[in-house]
Amino acid sequence: MLRQREGSAAVALAVARCRPQVVCAYPISPQTHIVEEVSRLVAAGELTCEFLTMDSETSAMSGVIGASAVGVRSWTATASQGLLHMSEAVHNAAGLGLPIVMTVANRAIGAPINIWNDHSDSMSQRDAGWVHLHAASNQEAVDLHLQAFRLAESLSVPVMVCMDGFVLTHATEPVDVPEQGVVDAFLPPFVPRQRLDPEAPVSIGAMVGPEAFTEVRYLGDRQLRRALEEVPRVADELARHLGRHSAGLVQPYRTDDADVVLVGLGSVMGTVRDVVDTERDAGRRAGALTVTTYRPFPAAAVAGAVPPGARVLVIERSLAPGSSGPVTADVREALVGRDAALHTVVAGLGGRPVTSRALAELLARERSGLLDGTTFLDLRSDVVAHEVGRPA
Repeated sequence: MLRQREGSAAVALAVARCRPQVVCAYPISPQTHIVEEVSRLVAAGELTCEFLTMDSETSAMSGVIGASAVGVRSWTATASQGLLHMSEAVHNAAGLGLPIVMTVANRAIGAPINIWNDHSDSMSQRDAGWVHLHAASNQEAVDLHLQAFRLAESLSVPVMVCMDGFVLTHATEPVDVPEQGVVDAFLPPFVPRQRLDPEAPVSIGAMVGPEAFTEVRYLGDRQLRRALEEVPRVADELARHLGRHSAGLVQPYRTDDADVVLVGLGSVMGTVRDVVDTERDAGRRAGALTVTTYRPFPAAAVAGAVPPGARVLVIERSLAPGSSGPVTADVREALVGRDAALHTVVAGLGGRPVTSRALAELLARERSGLLDGTTFLDLRSDVVAHEVGRPA
């Protein structure tokens, strides 16, 4: 049933209805409301689990690694520097093949310090071996958490669900959090593929030398790529349980006959779709492609959604200094062999608004052939010129 909820509260309730048995929590803005709400649900008796308040983000990830390794459903959440703090353990979780689910409330990485939204944090971990799911709305954030537990446990890989900090976490809007019976019907009790048991001792995460390390990495990559087949199946099954659409690999919007397609992740795509509608009303053939599953990257789905000959603008919510944006690199590889103009548009860093006006002006410049390979949306050229002109 639709109810007005803060995004954080909606996600917390969705997580609770997935019945995690261990939750390891350490607060950092803008994910704090999520773990606070989960703790309230535990205190109220609406979720029965071991709720552990940890002393750092590394401890939080280490805690869910231990819990998952002994065969229980485990969840945590973090953001920004917190995700960097736990980076070593994030890689370990993937290397051990543990089906952990983590919520990332996307936030910029310092320095300088910035608590607002962009995708710098999760992009820093894009090669850690986790499935990355990006929510474009709070409804998607709820639904993707249900999918995440199912994916993690069917594939025995960790999954992070990314939702834009403040833009989604602190926004209140109508959200349907499925009732417990619906979630139980979709998400069966966790049966671990591997577990530590004192009665049957084994070693996991042991030292691996050069003679086998490549094979270990190959097998991990192979298992992660299975998500490209599993995500559509899980999304379709959840849609049947919910009686409505549930996001999968990608979401094309008015792309069938588009001559320019804007590609991106997360909440900015709502604004992009509005701009596409305005462009269409003016007789211009614009389209939008939302990438929901970022890792493993759905190259075939992206290529299939971009019409031949269409020009592509990739909206980047993070910056890869000294290179093109990270999403641009993936899109370029997906479209290899095509004669497609491809532009990187760095937008919304550190929480700067990405407005309809700015995107419309961007499209007008693109039509006039005035875009460089990389464009910084709404860049304050006067500030840059002043700093560049200062003596070294």
